[in-house]
Amino acid sequence: MTLEQLRIFTAVARASHVTRAAASLHLGQSAVSAALAALETRHGAKLFHREGRGIVLSEIGRLFLPAAEAVLAEAGRAEALLAALTNATAGRLRLQASQTIASYWLPRHLAAFRSTHPGIALELVIGNTAEVAAAIVKGEAELGFVEGPIDAPSLQRETIARDQLIVLVAPGHPWAAAAPEDLTATQWVLREPGSGTRAEFEAALAAHGVPVAALDIALELPSNEAVRGAVEAGLGATALSASVAAPSLEAGLLAAVDFALPARNFSLLHHAARALSPAGAALKARLTTGSISPPHAPDRPPPARPPDARRARRRTCD
Repeated sequence: MTLEQLRIFTAVARASHVTRAAASLHLGQSAVSAALAALETRHGAKLFHREGRGIVLSEIGRLFLPAAEAVLAEAGRAEALLAALTNATAGRLRLQASQTIASYWLPRHLAAFRSTHPGIALELVIGNTAEVAAAIVKGEAELGFVEGPIDAPSLQRETIARDQLIVLVAPGHPWAAAAPEDLTATQWVLREPGSGTRAEFEAALAAHGVPVAALDIALELPSNEAVRGAVEAGLGATALSASVAAPSLEAGLLAAVDFALPARNFSLLHHAARALSPAGAALKARLTTGSISPPHAPDRPPPARPPDARRARRRTCD
């Protein structure tokens, strides 16, 4: 049987008249009669009794009617759901983001998106940059948000914001008062390898001629908050996003070191060979058409010239 046959059957059952049912369906009477005859013949069931010009349900038809109406109602709900999914008014959108973005940049944008798309459920998983890229490749998430470099040719990457890394120490550290002359002269607390923060810091060090292997790395920790807490406790220096550091800087728990680090990009990832869902396309459009601006960071003096890279290399070799 077909949905059209069920639609005709229920209309005739409600009208108790073929001609009136045909008019309500905008069909010819012969088309309605042919559909009923095909349904009865296919299943060997007499659904109606013809009485003069009228038509009444048989006992089989009376018992079948609620089931037919239920099927049509479910088909209607399925059609409405498909329309909602197509128009980005319903559905689920799976996202994955690196820690800095997920904690300090993305929430306000997801809240704004939900206000205009309340029917879309957002599912966010937090990982480091390498984990986010892997999730997009595997299809575990549709959109990803990272701040570090990635090596995944199958992924398309678009800049959505800019961020500033800064070097931080506790207020009592010597670097809080004067720019460091030797980056290897203190212990470091860094994010784990694979995080965007770690990768960007290593790239900045390399640009100054200082390999990360030359640093005295006391701790490698898997979260920004853990790194920040260790440095607040006096364990050396670190490099974190200005957004992550802002509360501690404002509270006087950390001091920004007079050492220049380059700005970095926050990027949106998706698989280049896979079409985005309407929900994914709607979120991407919101994020990529807005202005790109750095997260808030407290005012601080402009960084001085970074320490001489040759001096850093010479002292490392001593």
